[in-house]
Amino acid sequence: MNVITSINTNKDTNTWIAHFVLALGGLFIGTGEFAAMGLLPNIAQTFDVTIPTAGHLVSIYACGVIVGSPLLAIIGANMERRRLLYILALLVIIGNAASAMASNFGLEAIARFIAGLPHGAYYGTAGLVATTLVPSHQRTQAIGRVMLGLAAANLAGVPLVTWMGQLWGWRATFTLISIGGILLITLLPLTIPQIKIDQKISPLQEISTFNSVQVWLTLATAAVGFGGMFAVYSYITPTLMYVTHQSEVHVPFFLALWGLGMIIGNIIGAWFADQSLIKTIFGLLIWNALFLAIFTLTAHSSFLVGSCLFLIGTGFALVPTLQARLMDIAPKAQTLASAMNHSAFNLSNAIGVWTGGFAISSGFGWASIGMVGSILAICGLPIFILSITIKNKVNR
Repeated sequence: MNVITSINTNKDTNTWIAHFVLALGGLFIGTGEFAAMGLLPNIAQTFDVTIPTAGHLVSIYACGVIVGSPLLAIIGANMERRRLLYILALLVIIGNAASAMASNFGLEAIARFIAGLPHGAYYGTAGLVATTLVPSHQRTQAIGRVMLGLAAANLAGVPLVTWMGQLWGWRATFTLISIGGILLITLLPLTIPQIKIDQKISPLQEISTFNSVQVWLTLATAAVGFGGMFAVYSYITPTLMYVTHQSEVHVPFFLALWGLGMIIGNIIGAWFADQSLIKTIFGLLIWNALFLAIFTLTAHSSFLVGSCLFLIGTGFALVPTLQARLMDIAPKAQTLASAMNHSAFNLSNAIGVWTGGFAISSGFGWASIGMVGSILAICGLPIFILSITIKNKVNR
């Protein structure tokens, strides 16, 4: 009995360590993605462009994710999962190192595109690896643990590198992320077991997921419904400075509140999703629409906007819940479907940056990004309702 208990304990410990390392990779990648948003004023000043123009770097990174996610997932369909993660980590190092060294805005744009290429494939592959290490009824929670790395990026990573960027320049941020990629490559072979690949899976079979209406509707829910969070996050630094009247040095504390909300929402939301996935997705879309709208009304108050940012952050739980749904509706192409989930969220990134920037440039003010975000979250609801309606009709 003691031997069995010891074996189970060791297995649980190894699983937690593996999940931690996978989440650590998510921390580095997420910090690289979101740090650029927090440093937009600094980057704009370096390259002598406006803040909305510098915001295009966020969209370009998102385009890298959109292109890289399906491409790398298809290429790596028959590749041993640990080896695939290793290659993706190399791309993280290359993209962020190039971002740190770019001498002009054009080169910076190319570097950010390269940095975005491994993003979706990493989170998708890491999530799948995490689920293979736990029972099926804990699947969403396993994905959620990997996504905790992305949440931790907002709680600690982004505030830390934003502060570093203010002290030593924004280039130091991307240099640090490259070093993090080196650490990830070192830890992967030490902590992640080799994952056997189903020999029946082929690149062609992965591509077949594009024939599914359910997959496209779920991806559209992510792309539109989550865009609101990026509409706010992309312009949170200037909004806090010009509307809430916070000094630049205080911005990292507000970013940490957002990140804390992401962590708590990720843990609780993933647990709820394992109990009732569809209801959780509906609830999160409504939750996001509500508190994004409230952001516009509270932007002038430091206390209220801080509380609102925390609550908006909890809506991040939509990421692992929609990934779990994609795994359900595309069981024979889970690698591509999981990677495409992050393509969709980065398309929402591009949508959020564009719509938020359009509202600001049109004279509606920095605080209008909250209302723009709420509208996007609301638009995600009918798309998901259509997905469920079609599925129910097919099952009858």
